[in-house]
Amino acid sequence: MKKVLKISTQFLLFFFLTICTQIGGLALLASLGINKAWKKEIRFKSIISFSIVYLLMTFLIVPFIAPIFGREKVKHSDKVKPTTYVTVLLNRNYVNPALNDLITKTAINLKNSKIELRYLDANFPFIDKFPLLPHLSHNDGKKIDFNLIYENIHGEIVNQRKSISGYGIFESPKPGEQHQINQCINDGYWQYDFTKYVTFGKINKDLKFSEKGNKRLIESILKQQKLGKIFIEPHLKTRMNLRHHRVRYHGCQAVRHDDHIHIQLK
Repeated sequence: MKKVLKISTQFLLFFFLTICTQIGGLALLASLGINKAWKKEIRFKSIISFSIVYLLMTFLIVPFIAPIFGREKVKHSDKVKPTTYVTVLLNRNYVNPALNDLITKTAINLKNSKIELRYLDANFPFIDKFPLLPHLSHNDGKKIDFNLIYENIHGEIVNQRKSISGYGIFESPKPGEQHQINQCINDGYWQYDFTKYVTFGKINKDLKFSEKGNKRLIESILKQQKLGKIFIEPHLKTRMNLRHHRVRYHGCQAVRHDDHIHIQLK
């Protein structure tokens, strides 16, 4: 019974790590093999061996294999940074070269502004159609989410976020604006505002949604010929007076997009 429980626990851990990081399950198997061969007993042996294997795979092995699958890490610069480095640690920071080029050119277009491209989830490094949960479409190297742009109490653009994860703090409709969120939830799409449960904590509560900053960011992205679509909530599109046909509504089957900006290639 004890052996069955151990194997079941290892299987569930393998599944969880694979779903969250794509390579975590393989790192677990490798570390289990190392533990079996490494006879010396030390405290936290399993955790230490897994951590070493996982970090080696993430930072030294995966980046060299990913191009075989048409993926590469998002290229960081003074203007392009992850919202949180957990995204990098979890291998959710891979895109195809065309999307990297779009991001770089957008950053150049914003060089004279205070706006930075702070990205959230992109894609895993390997295999098209491998799900990057909880997203429906981040599975081909062509999608990435960006943090919304906020202002401080003085009206100055600041490159900060309002939740630890970067998701789940919504810029809800104001009175008189279209309330697509209530419509979707009332129609039975219970998952529509699910991301409110994955904030992992609220921060920077004094920040305000920057209409001018977000509009400038979106208009800079729209200048890129390789862009396919931008997804945001209808009330934000109206509020910022964005009329371009590539600024779209994503549908009730997804989750609400007034906590981030989703972009994808053609």
